[in-house]
Amino acid sequence: MELNRRQFIAKTMLAANELVSALAALFTVIALSAGASAVLAHDLAWLNSYNVVWTSQSHNAAESMPCGGGDTGLNVWVENGELLCYVQRSGAFDENNQYLKLGRLRVRLEPNPFAAGGEFRQELKLREGYIEITGRHGTLQARLNVWADVFNPVVHLEVKANQPVQIFAAYENWRQTDVSLPNSPARPRFAALGWDGYPGEVTRFRDEVNFQGDAVLFYHRNRDDRLLIDYAIRQQGLEAVKDQIVNPQKGRTFGGLLRGVNFVADGTAEGKYTDANFKAWKIRSRRAAALHHLELVSHIAQTDTLAQWQAGLAKNAQAAKASLAQARQRTRNWWQQFWQRSHIVIAPNQPDENNKTWQIARNYQLFRYQLGCNAFGEYPTKFNGGNFTFDPSLVEADKTNDPDWRAWGGGSFTAQNQRLVHWPMLKTGDAELVKPQLEMYRRTLSSAMARVKTYYGHEGALFTEHLETFGLPISAGWGWAEAGAKTRQRGQEIPFGDPRADATHGPNSIVERGEQANAFVSYHYESQLEFSYMALEHHRWFGGDLRPYLPLIRQSVKFFDEHYQLREKMRSGKTLDERGKLVIYPSTGLESYRGARNPADLIAGLHACLEGLLALDDKLISPTEKQYYREFLTRVPDYTFGSVNGERILEPAASYHHYQNVECPQFYPLFPFNRFALGRDDMQIFRSTWKHGKFPKNMVQSWHQDGIFFARMGMTKEAAAYNTRKLENAPRRFPTFWGPGHDWVPDHNWGGSGMIGLQEMLLQTIGDRILLLPAWPKKWDVDFKLHAPKNTVVEGRYRNGIIENLMVMPASRRKDVVIANSIIVFGDSITQGGALPIEQRSNAWICLVETASNGNLQLINEGKGGRPTDSLNEFTAMLQQQARPTALALALGTNDSRDVSGQCVPKAVANLKAMVVAARKAYGEKLPILLIGPPNINKNALGPTRPIADEREANLRELGLAYEKLAQETGCQFVNLFGVIPAESLTKDGVHPDVRGNEAIANKLLPALSRLAGIGMKWK
Repeated sequence: MELNRRQFIAKTMLAANELVSALAALFTVIALSAGASAVLAHDLAWLNSYNVVWTSQSHNAAESMPCGGGDTGLNVWVENGELLCYVQRSGAFDENNQYLKLGRLRVRLEPNPFAAGGEFRQELKLREGYIEITGRHGTLQARLNVWADVFNPVVHLEVKANQPVQIFAAYENWRQTDVSLPNSPARPRFAALGWDGYPGEVTRFRDEVNFQGDAVLFYHRNRDDRLLIDYAIRQQGLEAVKDQIVNPQKGRTFGGLLRGVNFVADGTAEGKYTDANFKAWKIRSRRAAALHHLELVSHIAQTDTLAQWQAGLAKNAQAAKASLAQARQRTRNWWQQFWQRSHIVIAPNQPDENNKTWQIARNYQLFRYQLGCNAFGEYPTKFNGGNFTFDPSLVEADKTNDPDWRAWGGGSFTAQNQRLVHWPMLKTGDAELVKPQLEMYRRTLSSAMARVKTYYGHEGALFTEHLETFGLPISAGWGWAEAGAKTRQRGQEIPFGDPRADATHGPNSIVERGEQANAFVSYHYESQLEFSYMALEHHRWFGGDLRPYLPLIRQSVKFFDEHYQLREKMRSGKTLDERGKLVIYPSTGLESYRGARNPADLIAGLHACLEGLLALDDKLISPTEKQYYREFLTRVPDYTFGSVNGERILEPAASYHHYQNVECPQFYPLFPFNRFALGRDDMQIFRSTWKHGKFPKNMVQSWHQDGIFFARMGMTKEAAAYNTRKLENAPRRFPTFWGPGHDWVPDHNWGGSGMIGLQEMLLQTIGDRILLLPAWPKKWDVDFKLHAPKNTVVEGRYRNGIIENLMVMPASRRKDVVIANSIIVFGDSITQGGALPIEQRSNAWICLVETASNGNLQLINEGKGGRPTDSLNEFTAMLQQQARPTALALALGTNDSRDVSGQCVPKAVANLKAMVVAARKAYGEKLPILLIGPPNINKNALGPTRPIADEREANLRELGLAYEKLAQETGCQFVNLFGVIPAESLTKDGVHPDVRGNEAIANKLLPALSRLAGIGMKWK
């Protein structure tokens, strides 16, 4: 039944992708017919240079290459002439909730084209989602393709040689005996995080492997009498609500069949790879041939009996017998459509491994491929390696455990790390890839609600930071009450609401009923708001049916209202403070600000979720329910602001006891909760908060998010530098096998946070507004296609600081696209800078302002020599050609001043008013506009107009006064340049300033233009 659901989802998404691709292709044809020439998503030639190619074999599993599809991941490498593959599938969790691999494959060809001394090539073909390995030894040539079917749980190995070869294959398993997992320095229990530090016996149970005819049958079936969930329920006092706790462990069985066409059983063998002894079940081809096909068919399910699971495996095996060519083509089509959804290609058509900017875009795509390999997983991609971990001692020499081991557990999910894997999937358009993460929370909602009712007696759901697949906190975080526990102890339990409970205590100390003893994650409740908000954003981005997730969102939000009103009533007899606000205490700002009161991350999360619920259609949220959410909003506490050296900052909380770890919850209102936006809000408060923050800065590894925050603050230079370090090659053979950092290898939240950082530099979306290039360096040429809310796709290219061929689908959303911090300056020759000598053009005031803004302003020079205000036709044409800017500046009037008929000022005012009306019609009524009063002249240096010098000067004065009045009438901003330029800087012709004069203009206009763009800067 589970397989049918998975296939249905996959087929539905495939059909949707085909429709989107067709529409995109049609839109592209239309755009190209108008002269567009961008590298577009439907043309995947851009992807070819990103393929990873190795021309030598690997030394060990650490030099493996990822491959996968559907929910199956493979580590593929060739070592000593043999192909090896680790195979892992989403949902393969054992009794201890450890994440186990299905096993390892080993394949050898005889005669061997990969023997020493021959030619070798291994290539990850991103476009089609498979690995091609070719070898030549003497006259023998062979090609071996490895791929995973996206729509059926089957791994394929296809061999084609130019002469007959025989294939020897083996399924290798290192779990042939029950093993006690001791509390030793290598920490074998760390891979089953729930048992870490447990003072009793922990056993990992054996697999079953044998021949089934000429195939190898292997499986692990959980022992229902030794399940972690049963211990956790007893440990956490939840026996009375056991029937409400979701049980994904009972009857869970995973395994498969290794078989080949015309293959026969070939006995067993034993060996050792790295640190793990294994047993091999071998099969071989009956005879030598030029073509061979091996397949590993797998099945994961919860069944009452083993026979039921075997029947499901047999069904998968039967389905795999359908046309191989058809399965191959369907999988390749899916990958091509996956790549057509989105891209970021930096330095296009100039592939250069040594060019860091090209490299980071390549790694962005490689990591997205790793995420795509678990598109349809029962469970989300794990932050600490996904389906691509390998032997741990190849990461850290002292971790001499077997290949299943990974730091921070397998079936336990750390929310702060998991979120970073999934946020970038919105802008890549990978709607289905987000679903496994949301589904995990939806499935365990009843567990989270049962906990709240049992411990606190009110409504709502509470999900902990470390969450087991069954929705309870990990037992190691709860704390061991057993005698003999030396670490992670649970101390004296005190009643709920006891005033001694202040979120500062740790193991072997007092611990409040219902809470964990862990000193880092107790009282850490932010994540349930973040995943609720992710569900809301997913709906805002892609549409679809939100109803399955509404109970999750409702209960996650409701918890805070009921819980903290109850706590405050227990403390003071009142449910709210003197201002009618919740008192969120005891709490914590992430894992870092312990004993916090009203932490900023929770305040931002509540605002985000409540406003998201209120924005939904009345069919989803009734008016009565919306009224409750409006009232709840009034109870959400305010942010707390402080001051350092006269600069305003955002505090992490109203108060807190101490700081630990290295997180920055005061930036969560920026990301992920989108409460503040560039071009709308003043970012100076966040820049000051960053400047004065005592937290560690510029840590690149794992989940650190400085690059995201820099981009959100519009700090282009810092964002570019940080995200370049974040996404540069890992110190391993495969470029995106980052880690271990804080976590493990490959570190998926390292890659996820890097993807987000790069996306936020290029495109930010808050509300309906789409902000392009908010922190993108001018020197980085890029082709891009990213997704935005309301099923919007934004595609284009950026060359030499200019947006080209911008396409927005649907076209109705183009009006919502804004070029970040861009100001069109429509002016005359003083704006153009054309009167300066060619070698001094970079000193035109418009260039000086850009330079002084440190990349925070992009001024689009629409200056033209001799232009008067009577240029409405030119202005209208410009409006049709330029994408929507952040703001507009009108710098005209100097040429009008030659009109001494008495009509100069009224004509100019009428013309500018018409431009204001036209601009707001084209770009929106809220477009910020700056009217710039014309500068002074040097009457003594004038040429032909020297006889009317006094009249010109008078006109210029009056134009400034009239523009100021017009600005007030039309809601524009105003700045006057009259008197700004020193007379000695106007000696060329009395009108055009020299470099010093341009500096004077820039000095005057930088603050005004910065205010116009909403960023606020001063001339230094």
